[in-house]
Amino acid sequence: MANNQHRSIRKVSGSKYIAGNKQKAHELGGLAAHTTVADSRVKVKRVMGGNTKAQLLSANKVIIADGKSVKTATIESVTENPANINFTRRNVITKGAIVKTDLGEVVITSRPGQSAQLFGKLK
Repeated sequence: MANNQHRSIRKVSGSKYIAGNKQKAHELGGLAAHTTVADSRVKVKRVMGGNTKAQLLSANKVIIADGKSVKTATIESVTENPANINFTRRNVITKGAIVKTDLGEVVITSRPGQSAQLFGKLK
C-alpha cells in the first residue's frame, strides 16, 4: 500500500466522503529517512515544482545551541526516542529524540529527514 497524502476518507461527522478518484502520483508521500548514528550521509531528492529537499540518512555530530554559544558534539548513541520504542534500539534519530553525546544528553530540535541538519539543546 502506498503512503498516500490525500485528504481523509472520513468527514468530521464520521461519515465517508464519496470516492471521486483513485490515488494520484502527486498525492503519494516518500519513505521515511530513519536517520541513524554513523558517518554523515545526505540524500537529495527532487520534490514538487522541481525543487530539491535533502534528507539526512546518518549523522554522528549534533550542533548544540546553549544560550549564546554554539558547540558541536559527537553522538554516542540514542538513549530515548518517544516517536517509536524500537527507534532507541536501532539508534534512529528523529525530532524529540534524546541522544547521548560527549557533552551530555541532548534533545534533538530539528527534523533531520526534512532539513538534513541536526540541531539540539542540552537536557
